Amino acid sequence: ARRLRAVSPPCPAVDASQVTVRDALNQALDEELERDERVFLLGEEVAQYDGAYKISRGLWKKYGDKRVIDTPISEMGFAGIAVGAAMAGLRPVCEFMTFNFSMQAIDQVINSAAKTCYMSSGSIAVPIVFRGPNGASAGVGAQHSQCFAAWYGHCPGLKVVSPWSSEDAKGLLKASIRDDNPVVVLENELLYGVPFEMSEQAQSKDFVVPIGKAKIEKQGTHVTLVAHSRPVGHCLEAAAVLAKEGVECEVINLRTIRPMDIEAVEASVVKTNHLVTVEGGWPQFGVGAEICARIMEGPAFNYLDAPAVRVTGADVPMPYAKILEDNCIPQVKDIIFAVKKTLNI
Repeated sequence: ARRLRAVSPPCPAVDASQVTVRDALNQALDEELERDERVFLLGEEVAQYDGAYKISRGLWKKYGDKRVIDTPISEMGFAGIAVGAAMAGLRPVCEFMTFNFSMQAIDQVINSAAKTCYMSSGSIAVPIVFRGPNGASAGVGAQHSQCFAAWYGHCPGLKVVSPWSSEDAKGLLKASIRDDNPVVVLENELLYGVPFEMSEQAQSKDFVVPIGKAKIEKQGTHVTLVAHSRPVGHCLEAAAVLAKEGVECEVINLRTIRPMDIEAVEASVVKTNHLVTVEGGWPQFGVGAEICARIMEGPAFNYLDAPAVRVTGADVPMPYAKILEDNCIPQVKDIIFAVKKTLNI
């Protein structure tokens, strides 16, 4: 599975007011390549093949070999080239075909990109973006299904974003490319073909989503649900079911893993008095664990009427069989169960 070309299904036909996550990312790359000649894209199959997931569709034909570069199958090599280019004043966007393959280049991401600004006393900036699909897809086995939010969110010197909607994807990618720090953009393969409503403002060339700011996707008064990436959609589905039973959930789309907008979570917990975190990654040392710890250490802890609850992926390597895979990834029913447990109903 490591070297097979991964091809997503074609996008469904949608009306003009809706944009798929794939097209939103493509817009962001196109606009930033046009805006700043220092920006370039490199990675496996990003150029002539239009990207393994068609994120870079049409960009090689438009910008040519110097701006959209196909690389050999060597993550350590091309990530290192990208980091060096960033140190020299360019603004590379380094695509990993999946973030599982970034483990081949983790020394470049952490030791070369994340630490250089600090170790050089601020004299060497590394304005680079590492992006690609993260977390579980469908039927790709244990070695291709890991969520790296906690891995990279652990490391000072990096910024880490995790978009859910098309607006998140476009705005966060543009903000990441313009940022003078190394930014890890954790996309989700299963969201690429999903259409979301996008306003005219969100489709403008000036639109960016600030890094480090969460978004309240749904207002509520009984319990706070905090998630990032695909589980945000699961939380909204669970909230719709629970609303029919009189339970109003407040759903927070974290958007950024590092720096984390803990103030938004605190403000919500003060209002709802209950907290449930949801993520696709493993439980130990996860994003949810960090949120719970920060809430416990801060002023919102005194407002909790019940212990915070985490909904996470199962603490096992991802099985290949679909029925086992489904039971390892948080589902809507798991979120509903956790909410009812928290509210004691």
